[in-house]
Amino acid sequence: MYQADAKGSKLNLARRTRIAGLSIWRDWQLWAMLLPAAIYIIIFCYGPMYGLQLAFRDYDFSKGITGGNWVGLKYFMQYFESPMFWPTMRNTFIISLFSLICGFPIPILLAIVINSIRKQAFKRIVQTTLYLPYFISIVVMVALLQIMLSPTTGLFSNALKAMHLIPQDMNLLGSSSAFVWVYVLSGIWQMAGWNSIIFLAALSAVDRNLYDASQVDGANKWQQVRHIEIPSILPTIIILLIMNMGTILSVGFEKTFLMQNALNKSVSEVISTYVFNVGIMSGQFSFGSAVGLFNTLINFLFLILANQLAKRAANISLV
Repeated sequence: MYQADAKGSKLNLARRTRIAGLSIWRDWQLWAMLLPAAIYIIIFCYGPMYGLQLAFRDYDFSKGITGGNWVGLKYFMQYFESPMFWPTMRNTFIISLFSLICGFPIPILLAIVINSIRKQAFKRIVQTTLYLPYFISIVVMVALLQIMLSPTTGLFSNALKAMHLIPQDMNLLGSSSAFVWVYVLSGIWQMAGWNSIIFLAALSAVDRNLYDASQVDGANKWQQVRHIEIPSILPTIIILLIMNMGTILSVGFEKTFLMQNALNKSVSEVISTYVFNVGIMSGQFSFGSAVGLFNTLINFLFLILANQLAKRAANISLV
């Protein structure tokens, strides 16, 4: 009985291998196009994982990555017991949570609005205008924020003061209470238009007969959005939400670091900037590797949890 099962398993494995080989041979052009991306991922994503052992070793310049003494979870415990553990976790989670709550629905709404525009010329103008901020580099964008939000000459900050929306002596770039909102709103302005592309692609696949049938039934535009468009793009929304949950603690280093100053550091010191300041600038490479690995593991757990919840609730998941 056991020998028969083993023989059947070998036959199935050989059959699957043969089918996979035929598929690769038949679609070799597609696999050839995929090859550069696969090589890039292997070199720059999987290759650096060799250095993760630094998180478990006492790094020594003279001995290299693999020459340090094995210390186990020493640097993880050092981070958990440090006074910066909870502040960095809190700041990272708050910024990521507000970015997700405020930033995720906006591209969906933009896609629905753009999809409802019937004049193609005006539609292209709107799309181009919304996409342009994405191509502004982080450095230039932060420089624009410093100009526009300057407490003395900033056009935007002075306009808010004139409308009495903020105190006259408030510095938006140096205020700990305003940093999160400046970070989140500027991110929405820069990324919302570009992120709406994938939802526009999903909306373009909606069967036009559904719109015609709804018009015959007397449905207005809001009812079409509610009963046709949102259900049609719901799988795309859930998949992207799951993927975003996998980066819940991955606040962008460049933007946070450039916006950070002595006045707002209590709320702007996130895990990525802490790793840079302590792990790289202070030469504590093992400690920085441990903190970075911990951050990655937490993101992975959030990704798995979100995937399982989506699978149970809507039967939609990554795998």
